[in-house]
Amino acid sequence: MENITIGGGCFWCLSPCFEMLKGVYKVTSGYSGGSTENPSYEEVCTGETGHAEVIQIEYNPEEISLSELLDAFWYLHDPTQLNRQGNDVGTQYRSIILYNSQGQKILAEESMLKSQNTDLWKDKYVTEIKPLTKFYPAELYHQDYFKQNPTQPYCSIVISPKVKKFRDRFYYKIKSEFK
Repeated sequence: MENITIGGGCFWCLSPCFEMLKGVYKVTSGYSGGSTENPSYEEVCTGETGHAEVIQIEYNPEEISLSELLDAFWYLHDPTQLNRQGNDVGTQYRSIILYNSQGQKILAEESMLKSQNTDLWKDKYVTEIKPLTKFYPAELYHQDYFKQNPTQPYCSIVISPKVKKFRDRFYYKIKSEFK
């Protein structure tokens, strides 16, 4: 098993999509990329901790490659928006990949370049690629948030359509229980 830590806006939006992929065994919402030790959600929301909302994905590289995970990452968020995703604004919503090895760094850089050379997004990518130093799991109520709160307005208006669009695009990689 390996893991990669990524951020592309609200972790509530990324988590349910990656959980559906074959080869992904665990997705943990959390905070990383900043300097504050053991930050709370409220602290991260101020934008003063330096942390981004991220998810840490535990996956089996024999079932799904890092390149496939990164393809899904580029599809799920707009990597051209600096410190925001849609109406979520602040450094905590930035596009970021936090790698665990030189191999992951090289794959992340190659994947970003490959994605930039497609017509997926027309502007320049602003995604940070840097080493993972520390990952702080978010509070329990953030874990599986969409699954626990499907009728909450943000979930039904923002996340649900994103999950459907993702499922339709990556149907061939979706676990049977999510089809």
